[in-house]
Amino acid sequence: MNEFVQSLRLWFAPQRIRAEGETPDYRFSLANERTFLAWIRTALALIGGGFAVDQFLPELSGWVRAGLSLALLAAGVLCALRAVNHWVRCERAMRRGEDLPVSRFPTLLSVAVAVVAVAMVVVVLFGWEGR
Repeated sequence: MNEFVQSLRLWFAPQRIRAEGETPDYRFSLANERTFLAWIRTALALIGGGFAVDQFLPELSGWVRAGLSLALLAAGVLCALRAVNHWVRCERAMRRGEDLPVSRFPTLLSVAVAVVAVAMVVVVLFGWEGR
């Protein structure tokens, strides 16, 4: 828990990272930042998809539309939070000369998006409508 709290503090005070280890090659730090931005773009796309399902598919029954929307919105929120956490963890590891951290999050996110996509295929094929 202490490691998580310390990592969480670095989200809001990234200058503290400089106190650890040595400055890595700037190319690696910039690559880490580009990865962060890619995760943020993914989060925005998921959030946009969640709103699109809710707003532009009114013919779906309420619980189907709400379920799909909430799944996409939740995935977007988790992706955005994971982006900053991953950035901090990688930056710290580079400064300390450690291996980059591994994560199951990309797999979980992929499975969640695949489940929502399969649900959307079912909805399109069977045309569930709200009445």
